[in-house]
Amino acid sequence: MTDVAFRRAELADLPAIVALLANDILGQQREDASFPPNQKYVEAFQAILADPNQLQAVATLNDAVIGTLQLTFIPGLARMGAWRGQIEAVRIAETHRGSGVGQQMFEWAIEQCRARGCNLVQLTTDKARPDAHRFYERSGFVGSHIGYKLTL
Repeated sequence: MTDVAFRRAELADLPAIVALLANDILGQQREDASFPPNQKYVEAFQAILADPNQLQAVATLNDAVIGTLQLTFIPGLARMGAWRGQIEAVRIAETHRGSGVGQQMFEWAIEQCRARGCNLVQLTTDKARPDAHRFYERSGFVGSHIGYKLTL
């Protein structure tokens, strides 16, 4: 998969990103892949674009969006003022899972974190995603913490 490219997402990519988010067992229950995109997605995307510590990224093949993730760059006092890169909302098109695109996208994302001076890259993952857990562990991530979420 040498023709895969990674870049900052553009507004025109939003329908494809939302479709990727909706195309899994959890996303089917909480996302709205209708077209045009729900205004809530447009507003959230605009907020991401306006924030210099946010990067919504896409993986493309022949100009088609086949993957996405969101990177958040977090300043902190812990670890002697270390910056962290937070990877969220990782999705690969069903037709490209297992092809190496996910690994390439993670390598690209980790390099973005290095370029921003991050000392740590972290992510959260749903307990219902054992395949993702195995992928993250193969990618060098360690399940060292327990995460909690409160839905509001």
